[in-house]
Formats: sequence, C-alpha cells, structure tokens
Amino acid sequence: MKEALIVGAGAVFGAFARWGLSVGLGSLTAAAAWPHAEIWPLLLINFVGSALLGYFQPGFFWGKGVLGGFTSFSTFATATVAMTAWGALGHVALTGAGCIASYLLGDGIRTRRIRRSADGFEGEHNA
Repeated sequence: MKEALIVGAGAVFGAFARWGLSVGLGSLTAAAAWPHAEIWPLLLINFVGSALLGYFQPGFFWGKGVLGGFTSFSTFATATVAMTAWGALGHVALTGAGCIASYLLGDGIRTRRIRRSADGFEGEHNA
C-alpha cells in the first residue's frame, strides 16, 4: 500500500508536467500546421521520459510515479486508433522504436559516465 501511495503521488506531478508540455508544444505544432499536430508533443514527451528512465533508473516515486505519469500509453493508443491504417502503423513503429532507442541512449550515457568515473576520467579534459 505504501508503494502505491508513493507511485500515485509521483504520478500527479508527472501528469501535470505532461499536460503543461502538451499544451505548450501543441500550440507550436498547430501553428506550424504540422500534419497530426497533436501527436508530436506526445512523441517528444515519451522519448524524453524514456531517456530519463534509462539514464536515472529511478525508483518508485520518480520512475513509476513521476516519469510513469509524464509518459503516456493511453494517449498514444487513443491517437493511434483515430488514424488511418498507414498512419497508425507509422505512429506505432515510430513510438515503439523511438522510446526503446531513447531508453537505450539514456542507459548508454549513464553506463559510459559510470565507467569514466570509475576509470578516474570524471572531470578531466584531454587536449
């Protein structure tokens, strides 16, 4: 029960952050007259959230809570169902591949940083 409350508390912050970014970025993509303007903010949010999960590998509050509330599968599914078959296929492929790549990028940066730190390279600059 305690973990559920921790996750729920974090999800509130993540959902508010997603909503704020969706509104702000949504006005930019609509003004630019991008096709399917409503999906681009969500793609960016899901990519950033996946990269942050990969980099920080957070626990309940920050991972499942904040970043779980920040990213959205249900909004992705709703947008996908409203598209044509080819648009939906592209959206599913782009979101799936992009989120996995973003997670792996975040994890790779974290791993590289840990290795460099362990090898004594943290903060050193090579000329």
